[in-house]
Amino acid sequence: MSIYEENGYVNRKEYLESLAEEYGLDYETVRMAASLLGSSEDFDGLITTLEDMSGIF
Repeated sequence: MSIYEENGYVNRKEYLESLAEEYGLDYETVRMAASLLGSSEDFDGLITTLEDMSGIF
């Protein structure tokens, strides 16, 4: 089972799509940030980056 499945998502794409919706960002923006940070940061650094990008704290 993948980390995404363990957290209730089918795969990484579904997870990233949900983050885009949650933070009010375009999916491509989220995908690019995730690509730059790498999958090891999906549940840590990526969240912080998206919070900064969206202005949500």
